[in-house]
Amino acid sequence: MHLAFGETYQPSGRFSNEGGNKVVDLSRRAVIGLAGLGAVGTAISWPRLTGGDIPGRRDDALTVALFGTQQDAAARQGLVDGFQKANPGVAVRIVAIQGQDWGDYFAKILTMIAAGTPPDVVTVATEGTQLFASRMAHPIDEFVQRDAADMQEYFDDVHPALIEAFMYKGNLFQLPDNFNAANIFYNTKALERSGMGRPDDNWTIDDFFTLANAMKGGAEGNFLPYFWNNRLWGGVVPWLYVNDTSFLTEEKAAGGEWLWERFYPNEAPRGGGPLWERPNALADATVESFEVLQRMVEERIAANPAQGGGNELVALFSRGSVGMTAAGGFWAQGLHDAGFANEDYDVTFFPKMRSQRHQFGAGGYAMMETSKRKEEAWQWIKYCVSVEGMRIAHPKPDSSLPRRTLNDELYGAGIGPEHWNVFYDTLDKFPTTGPMPAPPQQAAVESALVKNVVTTITNGKAGVRRGLETMQRDLEIALGGR
Repeated sequence: MHLAFGETYQPSGRFSNEGGNKVVDLSRRAVIGLAGLGAVGTAISWPRLTGGDIPGRRDDALTVALFGTQQDAAARQGLVDGFQKANPGVAVRIVAIQGQDWGDYFAKILTMIAAGTPPDVVTVATEGTQLFASRMAHPIDEFVQRDAADMQEYFDDVHPALIEAFMYKGNLFQLPDNFNAANIFYNTKALERSGMGRPDDNWTIDDFFTLANAMKGGAEGNFLPYFWNNRLWGGVVPWLYVNDTSFLTEEKAAGGEWLWERFYPNEAPRGGGPLWERPNALADATVESFEVLQRMVEERIAANPAQGGGNELVALFSRGSVGMTAAGGFWAQGLHDAGFANEDYDVTFFPKMRSQRHQFGAGGYAMMETSKRKEEAWQWIKYCVSVEGMRIAHPKPDSSLPRRTLNDELYGAGIGPEHWNVFYDTLDKFPTTGPMPAPPQQAAVESALVKNVVTTITNGKAGVRRGLETMQRDLEIALGGR
């Protein structure tokens, strides 16, 4: 799950490590929620609301919390059945938690902990990984090392960039069970009308403008060569990454040698996970990328970005009113459900600027520090990344899968674009491809980014730096004055 969130709330709940114990310091928001758990019932729900099924009423079940709806929880039943067949005697309870952003989700998890009903395992996407790792998740290094022989085939099948994304300050906190890289989806009819062919894999930003203008020239009526959303995933970040920059600096934490040496001995060690600790909005390459976006809008290659998830995009794309847009493997199922034929669209890489690094988001389960069932929690995580677990969780192409081999059957079964191999080739062909910037202050950082994008690109080329100066200031505040 990779959602766009704009709320600036930063949870103040934290763990202190005095005396070697992690102690919960509840945020005011979580305490208010705790004052009446009944009031939270609309946001935290469980299947079969009987006294025995509410978390905490029994202590014989592994509690798995997910960021989603009751329908999302019900959809996990096949996964639960498969897990219990492989682990007889382990009861599982799925808890669906709805929230506005990862901070909201985090606060509700804190509420459950304070109420004595903590989950054992929680779903976390890239946007929330470092927030949870820094506050309430338990590293899984010991379990992975203990079961290294069993886990080897998983790591052999998964690109190391996806693993690195779930490391934080030297420890591994999650194993990815889904991911989506941001690629360029294009309408094949718009491409045909342009008189041009499919872009080369190594096409450049100049090639992009040439194709966009050709699409515009061949179109009739209202037409937009490029549609984009103002959000963290698939918004401005892909255009920053292909220019070898970002709106935050990116460094690598120390550590992780045990993992790279054991599971990826032929790869250069990648360190202990990414760190995004300083704003980078005024770097020359960042300014250059925003100038490209400003040019797109000025030349009517693109409009001002849509806010949020862009639900209107499917309709515009299917009508042929949009030529290109940023999307991921998840869109194959979405377009199919909307009645879009495979041959009506295709996918390629983002164009090259200083580099051709791409952006992705990933998801997986994290083990809670407070869990008293860490062994069963580990078995759940382990099962969910198994071949069987991933097949059960993703019977349709609603996300790219970290296991390279499973994408063949996922996208090769009749749903998806002709060049669906682009989804995983994004990692293989561009190995520096990395996760979207998501430090522990992700919600505030994304808000600081999103609220400044439009003004930065709509006041002429001279206004780009002024807009980025404001963004730099807001990012400094979001990162806590760093």
